[in-house]
Amino acid sequence: MAEDSKVKAETAEAPGGRSRALAVARWRDRVARAVWAVCATLALVLAAAAFTFALEANGDNGLVTLIRDVADTVDMGFFDLDNPVKEFDGKNALVKTALFNYGIAAVVYLVLGRVLERVIRP
Repeated sequence: MAEDSKVKAETAEAPGGRSRALAVARWRDRVARAVWAVCATLALVLAAAAFTFALEANGDNGLVTLIRDVADTVDMGFFDLDNPVKEFDGKNALVKTALFNYGIAAVVYLVLGRVLERVIRP
């Protein structure tokens, strides 16, 4: 019985502790959402860059150049089109290489984002 009253006394003193734990949980939730949003955005940029090659978009267009430059920056160096993981030959080789390498990089970002989100979220 003495232990029950001790537990009740500790829980009676816990409102500040609960609000602190709740604040930490909210903060972790927000950080997890932000990490997921960043990773999903980077995956979308890589996918958009791959589609600019597939659609044979005008490379002189400012938007196309911006998307390709950002994709080249965030491709983690492993999926770069100058030194790709897999390079195709023949007809439409650049399109196939861009779709494969940027597609794999986008999937890596999505998986990494989901794993980090699950680790961070309470």
